[in-house]
Amino acid sequence: MQSTSAFLQAMVPLYIMALIGFTSRKVNILTSHANQVITQMMLYITLPALILYSLHTDFSKDILIDFAWLLTMSIFILSISVFIALLLRRKAALPMKQKSVYESLIIFGNQGFIGFAISYILMGEQGIIYLTLFNICYLILIWTYGIYLFTKSEQSINWKALFLNPGILSTLVGLLMLFLPFNWPVSLLDTFESVGKMTIPLSMILIGSLLADIKLHELHQYSINVYIWIAAGFKLLILPLFLFIFLFFQVPYPLIIIAVLTSAMPSASTTSVYAQKFGGDASFASFGVLLTTLLCILTIPLLYWLLQWLYPYFYL
Repeated sequence: MQSTSAFLQAMVPLYIMALIGFTSRKVNILTSHANQVITQMMLYITLPALILYSLHTDFSKDILIDFAWLLTMSIFILSISVFIALLLRRKAALPMKQKSVYESLIIFGNQGFIGFAISYILMGEQGIIYLTLFNICYLILIWTYGIYLFTKSEQSINWKALFLNPGILSTLVGLLMLFLPFNWPVSLLDTFESVGKMTIPLSMILIGSLLADIKLHELHQYSINVYIWIAAGFKLLILPLFLFIFLFFQVPYPLIIIAVLTSAMPSASTTSVYAQKFGGDASFASFGVLLTTLLCILTIPLLYWLLQWLYPYFYL
């Protein structure tokens, strides 16, 4: 596992990629439609290819044990996040259009974009495998409860979209191939690798471009809103700390690293999409995503350092 200083050095290229996206949007190299195009390319092409390539590994008893631990930690942290977000929503003196956004900012993180980038620089393809397995419950939750927060109606959930979205489909196909006694053809696997690895730079360029679209007056308006800062604090630091309890169960250290850092990802840009689509406060959502994305530059290395500091006490 990398030291904290090595981890920070490995993250520098990610920040530079985000800066490229930010600058490209500001000078209109990326147009107003570019964010949607990049998002679609990632969701439907590069990310499924990355998942399929990463899940190309030999099945073993260790994989099954790792999957059980990742599933347990995922259900644990998502349950706590939903419960705490519900309590905070009830106590928040916010307009109704902002309450659902507030709750969503706390629960849902950018696990599919920044999460894959962080996991890859830490552990390569193995990190992507762990993250993909950890994200299964998250994907189901964001496509169901994530929409329910804004609609409060089960009839509004698009069950077809839930089970036929590319993230779920590629994960299921990858898991199926993991258990089957044959592999992908080498030429196809090479294609998955080449296309899939585009996900990391594209995701960071997209994040930079999204940040560039935030208006200055919105920055001032929402920067003094205490609830956005509360949401950021819980999303980036407080909630991930709950996973430290698994250190006492001697869960394999790489799994703890992936679970904690993935849970500490900044709020998902999907929150802004849902707010826009279902009548929430999209500007409030965008600023929440912006704030947590900027702050995670500090909080993710901090959590990684804390895990490194605790390692000798639990594993040596």
